[in-house]
Amino acid sequence: MLEPWRNGTIIKIENETATTRRFWIEVEGIDDFNFTSGQFITLDLPIHEQKNKRWRSYSIASAPNGTNIIELIIVLLEGGAGTTYLFNEVVVGSTLLLRGPQGKFVLPETIDKDLFLVCTGTGIAPFRSMVQYMHHNNIPHQNIHLIFGCRTLADGLYMNELSELSKQHSNIFFHPVFSRETSVPEGMHTGYVHHVYESLTTEKQPALFYLCGWKNMVDEARARIAALGYDKKDIHLELYG
Repeated sequence: MLEPWRNGTIIKIENETATTRRFWIEVEGIDDFNFTSGQFITLDLPIHEQKNKRWRSYSIASAPNGTNIIELIIVLLEGGAGTTYLFNEVVVGSTLLLRGPQGKFVLPETIDKDLFLVCTGTGIAPFRSMVQYMHHNNIPHQNIHLIFGCRTLADGLYMNELSELSKQHSNIFFHPVFSRETSVPEGMHTGYVHHVYESLTTEKQPALFYLCGWKNMVDEARARIAALGYDKKDIHLELYG
């Protein structure tokens, strides 16, 4: 059963990079927006007469915290009607129509295998929610490898936050990967996300893989992970765009 459409008020906006913004939304009419990390909401934006051409879905980037405030992280897409509206028309105090939470891209109740959370760009949103939720609620888990790919150092999202979180946990690892850099600080990688998880699975340990980002990355990762010998039931995905 779908959740009802609700109004949400923008209470804060911050630039994360030159083309990426964080939006905080206070959902009206409820005290607790009860969702599971990994789920998304759908916005109904006034950009078209047809409903299905007005709807844009975004993963929730914040962790459940018992309040009615959620965070989205959104990149401005060239020629994208939805993101152009959000970047050019929406300000603090604006009201948006939203529905959610929705989606089944969530972690198992018991995390008894290593987790590989592989993403590019704003596909980091559901994974940031997941690791923050596990951190704040002391959820038992095996090794967690958050592998985040983007083009340049200037495109990095939640870099300081996730680096600090990984320092506080002996078995949470943050692996930023930059495809258009030739030299990066220690602990970071150049190239693409695929060589990182491949280098970490040489012993074929029991693992679950969660993939979130553009279709090309997700498709390639699925093929490479299968080639490593993992079963398709160990691979979960969420496509962007």
